Amino acid sequence: MELNDLDFLLEAVKASPDNLPLRKLLASALLKNSRFEEAEVEYKAALRMAPEDLTLQMGLATAFLEQGKTAMAMVIMEDILSHDTPPPQAWIIQARLLLKAGQAQQAQEAYDNAISLDPNLADAYLNNEISQKLDQSAEPNKVRLGGFGDEDEEEERILEFERPKVSFNDVGGMEKVKEEIRMKIIHPLEHPEIYKAYGKKIGGGILLYGPPGCGKTHLARATAGQIKSNFMAVGINEILDMWLGQSEKNLHAIFQKARQIKPCVLFFDEVDALGANRSDMRMSAGRHLINQFLSELDGIEQSNDGVLILAATNAPWHLDPAFRRPGRFDRIIFVPPPDEAGRAAILEIHLRDKPVSNIDFAKIAQKTNGFSGADLEAVIDIAIENKLEESMRKGIPLPLDTADLLKALNQHRATTSEWFSTAKNYALFSNESGQYDEILKYLNVKK
Repeated sequence: MELNDLDFLLEAVKASPDNLPLRKLLASALLKNSRFEEAEVEYKAALRMAPEDLTLQMGLATAFLEQGKTAMAMVIMEDILSHDTPPPQAWIIQARLLLKAGQAQQAQEAYDNAISLDPNLADAYLNNEISQKLDQSAEPNKVRLGGFGDEDEEEERILEFERPKVSFNDVGGMEKVKEEIRMKIIHPLEHPEIYKAYGKKIGGGILLYGPPGCGKTHLARATAGQIKSNFMAVGINEILDMWLGQSEKNLHAIFQKARQIKPCVLFFDEVDALGANRSDMRMSAGRHLINQFLSELDGIEQSNDGVLILAATNAPWHLDPAFRRPGRFDRIIFVPPPDEAGRAAILEIHLRDKPVSNIDFAKIAQKTNGFSGADLEAVIDIAIENKLEESMRKGIPLPLDTADLLKALNQHRATTSEWFSTAKNYALFSNESGQYDEILKYLNVKK
C-alpha cells in the first residue's frame, strides 16, 4: 500500500473510530508497512470492538512477534490453537514464534500442520530457517551441561524441559499462594500493557518455603501449565561439578536456554544448597557459584524478561541474604501444610482416577490436621495396599471407601512436626525483619 493511501486510512479512522472494517484495514496496512507498534495499537482497538475475531487476534500476535514480544504473542496463539478448527494461517504464526523461541522441532510440526491444511501457505524462507535450526540442534528439548571425569571418558549430563499439562486446577488448596503467583507471574503475561505502564518487567523470582511434601514442586509445574509456558526443573545434581568453574558454566547454560525458550518457568529445587550463606563458606568455589547465580538473576548480560524464576527450599534461613534483594527472589511465600478444605481437595484429586465408593472427604480432612500433601498421598497408598489383598482374593478391583482411608490414617503420622519445631526457633529468635511471622501465625504463637 502506498504511503498516501496509508495516511488516508489514518485520517479515515480518526473521522470514524467505531468503523470496525476500516480499523481492521488500517491495522493490516500498518503491519505490512512494518509499523508494528502502531499496528499493535490499532489491533487492540479493533479487538475491543470484536474480541472474538481470530483474524484480529492473529494480527496482534504477529505485531507482538515482530517487536520481539514473543511471550505475549505465545499467549494469544495458544488460545487460538485451542479451538477445534484453528485457521491454517495460525499455524504459520505459531511456527515463526516457536522458531524464535529456539524450538525448531515444534516449529517444523506447526509449519507442516499449516501446509497440510492449505498448501498455498508454503513459505520457502521459513521452511529453510527451520531446517537450519534443526541441523544445529538435534535435541531441541534438551540442555547439554558440562561433563565430568577424565577428558578421554567425558560424560555429558542432559537437562530436559517440558510443557506441563497440569494447571492450578490440579493443585488442591493453596489459594493464597496461587493468588501471589497470579500477581507476580500470570497477570503480567495476561495484561502486559498495564505492567508496562508502571515500568514493571515480565519476570522475576519467587521463593517458596515450608515443610517438605507440601507441593512446592507440583505448584511450580502447575504454574508453567497455567500460563502454557515451558518448564525446567533444576536440581543441584544438574549444576554442581567437581571441576573448577564448570558449575558456573552449567548454571549459565541453563539460564541461557530458559531465555531462548521464553516464556519459561525455571524452577530450582533445594535452592539453599546452591545459594547457601557465603559467610558460612570457607571454599572460594562455592562463593563463585553464588556470585554467578546472582549475576544470572540480575540479567546483567542478557535480559530475563519472560523468564519466570521459582525456587523452593525447606530452610530459607540458610539462603544468602543477597538472594532476597529486589529483582531477585523478592517475593518470599510460605507454603504451609494444606488447610482442611485443601486436604479434602487433595484427597479428591489423588483419588480421581481410582475406584472409590461414597468417600466422606470432609471427615477424613478433619482428622488429618498438619498432614502435608505427601502425607495424604502416603495414606492413600497405604489404603490401596490394604485393599489390594482383598481385591486379589475376590479377583476384582474393590472400591476404596471412607473406612479404608480412616484405617490407613492409623498407620501414618504427619511428617511436618519436626520442620515446624526448627522453624519456630528461627521465627522467634532470628526474625528481625519479620520474614518468618507467617510461621508464628500458622502455629498461633505470639512473639
